[in-house]
Amino acid sequence: MLFIVYLTTIPTEYFNTAPRYATLPIYNPIMCQKILILDDDTNLLETLSILLMDNGYEVKGLSSGEKVIEAINEFNPGLVLMDVMLADLDGLRVCREIKQQEGMQNLPVILISGHYDLEKALYHHGAPNDFLAKPFDMDLLLEKIKKQLAA
Repeated sequence: MLFIVYLTTIPTEYFNTAPRYATLPIYNPIMCQKILILDDDTNLLETLSILLMDNGYEVKGLSSGEKVIEAINEFNPGLVLMDVMLADLDGLRVCREIKQQEGMQNLPVILISGHYDLEKALYHHGAPNDFLAKPFDMDLLLEKIKKQLAA
């Protein structure tokens, strides 16, 4: 994948530096959207991280749900992607906890599951915004992520 970095020239009067001009990258919000991934399967966590980074997302991965609220506050993701069956916690419960936090009610959450039929869970209080059944197509995952980030 080819990444193009656009640069702009800014007069040094904006900086206290010796060179006449300084060059800074232009922030592109579409290519810098953040996604927090929560999955206790480290192989899937790594695969999803690589896929999302290759598609221009900034990614942070967690293998435990214990510090998800803290990680959201620090990383400030635009979307949370997590497994339902975690070794230490229930993903549906973690999703409800996220949705109950002040300022996180509108944070999109996509749950991934190989065992649950989550379609019914989408209509409950604190429900995820979308779900994906394992095994899943990577293109479908990217489509769901784009849809949630655009909402």
